[in-house]
Amino acid sequence: MSEPIATPETRRLLLAAPVALSVWSALYWANEPLAAWVTFDVLGLSSESSTGEALNFFLYDTVKILLLLVLMVYVLAFCRASLNVERVRAFLSGKNRLVGYGAGALFGAVTPFCSCSSVPLFIGFTMGGIPLGITMAFLITSPVINEVAVVLLWGLLGPETTMLYVAVGLAAGIAGGMLMDAFRAERWLQPFLLEALKRGEKTDTRYDGESLTFVARHRFAVGETRDIFRRVWVWGIAGVGIGALLHGFVPEDWIAANLGSDNLAAVPAAVLLGIPLYTNVTGVVPVMESLLAKGLPLGTTLAFTMSTVAASLPEAMMLKQVMRPRLIALFLGVLVAIFTLVGWTLNALT
Repeated sequence: MSEPIATPETRRLLLAAPVALSVWSALYWANEPLAAWVTFDVLGLSSESSTGEALNFFLYDTVKILLLLVLMVYVLAFCRASLNVERVRAFLSGKNRLVGYGAGALFGAVTPFCSCSSVPLFIGFTMGGIPLGITMAFLITSPVINEVAVVLLWGLLGPETTMLYVAVGLAAGIAGGMLMDAFRAERWLQPFLLEALKRGEKTDTRYDGESLTFVARHRFAVGETRDIFRRVWVWGIAGVGIGALLHGFVPEDWIAANLGSDNLAAVPAAVLLGIPLYTNVTGVVPVMESLLAKGLPLGTTLAFTMSTVAASLPEAMMLKQVMRPRLIALFLGVLVAIFTLVGWTLNALT
């Protein structure tokens, strides 16, 4: 039974919602110039210095990730309490699982998030009972592809390299999701997520949109947001801090000089080197252009790039609160294997 729209508490929530969203939007869009103002104007650091770049990155990315965590977990929890997610889950499972992998990868491709910013959505999907392989397809693809990176790649490296990059990114997400399900990797989620995943496989009337009032859905979403935020915010800041320290020190010349050979070890070495060098795909596109111009083979360059944006050390630190160490190791291992095979294959073909 639906809730009367004239209920005082419902009316207050409906009035407060656009105000809260406006405040969130203002904070989100003011974040980047505010971080730059604090770093370069208030503290007087140079935008050309590694210290200035690292601090600016830390301030911007920390606020961005925490804002995204609050909004995305709330929205997904509210939707989960409002919609019949059993139908969605049933469609994405069983015989339609391959469609689910593709849907997860495609959704990742149209969401403009870095690896750490994708974690809140991964948590929300898993809490909603979506199969782990599908959420992993999203988690892998989301930081690798976005529309801004596609435009930059098209302008700098041409259509052929751009289409190849997009195809490889989507294939990596789908393959990663399939492998995670093949290993039954959901066993190694942290207990609270594993319980949510198991609960999602059963009919759960708490998430029936027809039986919950608007206020009840809001309260459920707030409670879930508060619980998840409390679990991961410290690790999110710590992860971004490590990423910021590494962000200003991408050794392009050293990489090109030492990984430009045709030996088989160069590709896995590039993938392993890329893991701690946290950045987003938009920021790494100019690095790709520089590495290719300095003679690094295409396969090695793409393997390094995808490792840098999809398998970051800060992301692993954030995932520590939702995955057990065995699952984190499997996740990173699968990515290393996929990106290495991609690099070897493309080097052989080109």
